[in-house]
Amino acid sequence: MIVYMLSILAFVLLCFELYKRYYPVKGIPCKDRLDKDTDIIELDIRDYNEKDISANVNIQIPYAYLRRNYKEIPNHPLHVIAANRMELNLGLRFLLKRGFHVSSFEILDCPCKEKGGIIDGV
Repeated sequence: MIVYMLSILAFVLLCFELYKRYYPVKGIPCKDRLDKDTDIIELDIRDYNEKDISANVNIQIPYAYLRRNYKEIPNHPLHVIAANRMELNLGLRFLLKRGFHVSSFEILDCPCKEKGGIIDGV
């Protein structure tokens, strides 16, 4: 009986972790780089070695350091830049849980750049 209950608990925890990592955050549009005249802050959550040298972002805090340094992010609308969908989903969920307003996001090699708008899910 105990083994049965532990296996159900492990399954539920696994499903929750898979949801958190791979299920997209809805309602946030995918956009390309923003104009510099807007008051939206660009937050780059990619690793330091993946940063585009030509990109001038306002704040760069990799996802691994986001829990420790999220207090450095000002309370303005954010444009989040991520390397892949899993990093984006985890970062967006963390920022939204902490009360930040995420207005848009960008992923490297994202298919929405070709479409120019919101893609289903992410």
